[in-house]
Amino acid sequence: MAPMVHGLEAQYFGKIKFSYLDADDPRTGEFQRALGFYYQPELYLLDASGNVLKKWVGYVQQADLEAEFSQHIQ
Repeated sequence: MAPMVHGLEAQYFGKIKFSYLDADDPRTGEFQRALGFYYQPELYLLDASGNVLKKWVGYVQQADLEAEFSQHIQ
């Protein structure tokens, strides 16, 4: 999924900020718990205040991500 997500990051540059969380890094444990993380891969769409707008668990089709992105981009 990484190549697809990196492609979306380039496509939506300046519109959506992409951040990556290393699930194996113990320094991210608190953030993982706050998000309810439990499985890799997990993708989250957050608003500017850090509220979860959408959460995907497991493999996601690019079209599904783009459909959700389009609802939140102005």
